[in-house]
Amino acid sequence: MKLSSFLGAGLALFMMPLGAQPYPSHPIHLIVPNTAGGATDVAARLAAPKLAELLGQPVVVENRVGAGGVIATNQVAQAAPDGYTLIMVFDSFVTNPYLFKGVKYDAVRDFAPVTLVVRSPQVLVVHPDLGVKNLAEFVALARKEGTSLNFGTAGAGTSSRLSMELFKITTGIEPTAVHYKGGGALMKDLLGGQVKVTIITLGVPYANIKAGRLVPLAVTSAKRSPLLPDVPTIGASYPGFEAHSWLGLLAPAATPGPIVERLHGAMAKVLAAADIREKFEGQGYEVVASTPEAFASWIQAESARWGRLIRERHITLE
Repeated sequence: MKLSSFLGAGLALFMMPLGAQPYPSHPIHLIVPNTAGGATDVAARLAAPKLAELLGQPVVVENRVGAGGVIATNQVAQAAPDGYTLIMVFDSFVTNPYLFKGVKYDAVRDFAPVTLVVRSPQVLVVHPDLGVKNLAEFVALARKEGTSLNFGTAGAGTSSRLSMELFKITTGIEPTAVHYKGGGALMKDLLGGQVKVTIITLGVPYANIKAGRLVPLAVTSAKRSPLLPDVPTIGASYPGFEAHSWLGLLAPAATPGPIVERLHGAMAKVLAAADIREKFEGQGYEVVASTPEAFASWIQAESARWGRLIRERHITLE
């Protein structure tokens, strides 16, 4: 070792606080504020083993369910900012503060963004019995049917519902909402014809779309999805329309910058792994692996625009 390198290493050790250990020195808890098997849970459990390998400590995934993810997110917001308690969030993270009275966290101020993990287009999909084959036909039918046409959502406070509210404003239609407790229950009734239409994360109905059991009319992203290359975007007919489902990794606010950077670097490597990318992309997700700064900007923008929609549509859940 060169003398300069040796002296540099010695100086770094000398400046380290007495008793301090390099991060991480013990297991990390990755909180999932949703039930096992959902998109957030699957993403956390895909990432955890590789993240543990890179960080040299176990990454323990914990499901803390309740109040649409609010309870667990409140808890993580108040956790010690030491890098040992993290949370994997779904897009409802930015909208829950506008919908639930029990929210104690501020999506922008109370967390240190690590990375926007993935995002996915949603898809406007209908039951074949509705008899429409494209977006224009659907909008014409919806205007004719008015409130007698129903649409399903994965939940009253989910992006599935909010994207449909945005679509209603954009197109001037007013179908009646039927709210379900999750995408699985919604898909069951959509396939059975109890509800006729939904907007939902592409991965949820994708298998049924490929099997011809559901008809995709348009996707909500700015560009067409590689999984449905023949399906146009809503924005092609209604410029400016765009919505995504997404997942992100956060730490409590005031987590030291070097720890956030360590976590981001490790997650970026996890998401670059071919097997991880293949699994996400197979479900319609685009791997993003953004910088902490870019994710912070994303959270601010998403919070502002969906908060405005919720206020304008007078949407309340309590």
